[in-house]
Amino acid sequence: MKHFFLYLFLVMNFLSFCVQAEEFQFKFEDSKGKIHQLSDYRGKWVLVNFWATWCPPCLKEIPDLISLYKDRNNIMILGIAMDYEDSKTVMEYAEALSIPYPIVLGDRWIASQLDELSMLPSTYLFDPEGKPAARKIGLLTREDIEKFIQSY
Repeated sequence: MKHFFLYLFLVMNFLSFCVQAEEFQFKFEDSKGKIHQLSDYRGKWVLVNFWATWCPPCLKEIPDLISLYKDRNNIMILGIAMDYEDSKTVMEYAEALSIPYPIVLGDRWIASQLDELSMLPSTYLFDPEGKPAARKIGLLTREDIEKFIQSY
């Protein structure tokens, strides 16, 4: 009986680990039709940023994300536009802000691939092995990201 409980415990822990390992796999289609999966970016940091055109902190952090994306070849940024009425408006904002990284037109299903989204902006950072490294709700700066990556 003792061995049964030990075996059960080991199996449950293994299953729990498998669920956690798969929990943050995502599949997003960007505005140009390209599919992005976390596994596509092995060896790079992946930053997934949920934002909206009506959100002042979201718009404030975009220039930092743009400079980070342009200056570092070891990071991939995916911008997930949320809570919009018209996709054309989102793409006009992206163009006006000269956002070079992929933009995904998001919804609750897309957000649920990572977490229950509660506030914008929300940012998720994955390490080069694809493991969840950090989550930030609220305004994020380039300095914050670079300090975190350096200390990881």
